[in-house]
Amino acid sequence: MDELKRTPIYEKHVKLGAKMVPFGGWDMPVQYKDGILSEHHHTREKVSLFDTCHMGEFTISGKGSALALDRIFPRAVADQKVGVARYNFLLSDKGTVMDDLLIYRMGEEEFMIVVNAGTIDSDFARIKSLIPSDLYISNNSEKIGKLDLQGPKAAEIMEELGFKRETLPSNYKWIKTSINGIPAIVSRTGYTGELGFEFYVEADKVGELWNILLSFNDVKPAGLGARDTLRLEVGYPLYGHEMDENTTPVEAGFSAIMSLEKRSAFMCENILKDPSKITKNLIGIILEGRRAARAGNKVFTTEGKEIGSVTSGMFSPILEKAIALAYVKPESGLTPGKKVNLEIGGKLFPGDVVEMPFYKNGTVRMKIC
Repeated sequence: MDELKRTPIYEKHVKLGAKMVPFGGWDMPVQYKDGILSEHHHTREKVSLFDTCHMGEFTISGKGSALALDRIFPRAVADQKVGVARYNFLLSDKGTVMDDLLIYRMGEEEFMIVVNAGTIDSDFARIKSLIPSDLYISNNSEKIGKLDLQGPKAAEIMEELGFKRETLPSNYKWIKTSINGIPAIVSRTGYTGELGFEFYVEADKVGELWNILLSFNDVKPAGLGARDTLRLEVGYPLYGHEMDENTTPVEAGFSAIMSLEKRSAFMCENILKDPSKITKNLIGIILEGRRAARAGNKVFTTEGKEIGSVTSGMFSPILEKAIALAYVKPESGLTPGKKVNLEIGGKLFPGDVVEMPFYKNGTVRMKIC
């Protein structure tokens, strides 16, 4: 077994009493002393700090880079403005998702792509194989450190750092700045459904930034456990669960943001635009009891017909109900308000199909000035 990698602030997690677990080839904090439930509520009510240094960052630049990326990603890149970050998907030749990622347009012909930790090497090889050889591509993952500040009071913390609210980036925008002399890229992005900012700094500066951000009374560290429960409450997909190489972004419910009807001449266009290629639909389910479903649990109609399986499930700390994401057959015709049964531990538990997100009071789109 390969030795687990450690982020630049591994020792800080240990000193804070974090429980460390393997994740995507990294030794990461799953929770701190107060536990996942406390970290979850603190993020929803105040603001939490996450170490996301395990994620990967690539740079692509050169004449024609915008058009080249526009051809290989299903969501448009060519019309993306400088200063904007855009959620996108790296596809296999079958049109399925090799990774979900963020693309930052840094200049007219310069981009930063942020990828998941477990797919850094395969993503880099895939993108390099698809773009023209005269474009510059670099894997900067070991040189860059990344921290996420998430919660409704995130803008207040930024003010305490010396920022004026009107200078902070709006949703899915980024700025170049410095924090206590540390050069940083700051974007208004995140994975919790709350107002938040992500910081990209040189790897050897991330420990200093971590200390600065944790010095504020309202900021507490949070681990991967809370990150997962927070994302599930707002219906965000997790690669390896709701997305993988057996799932297209259309099946995962992202047709609208890709605006496929306006797109042409991109990789796998014929697959993503063909309704007959859709083999499953992602739905949200709230269970009537407190028993949580887990990935792999089967989904049945009320008549007893098996129609799909759960990809993620938990007991929601905020809703105080069990929730689940599941893929079901398109012909099942399930829409919000319909009833289903989930098989958990050999027993059937009733649930309702609901509109996403489960938790609808997140501050992710909050106006801050």
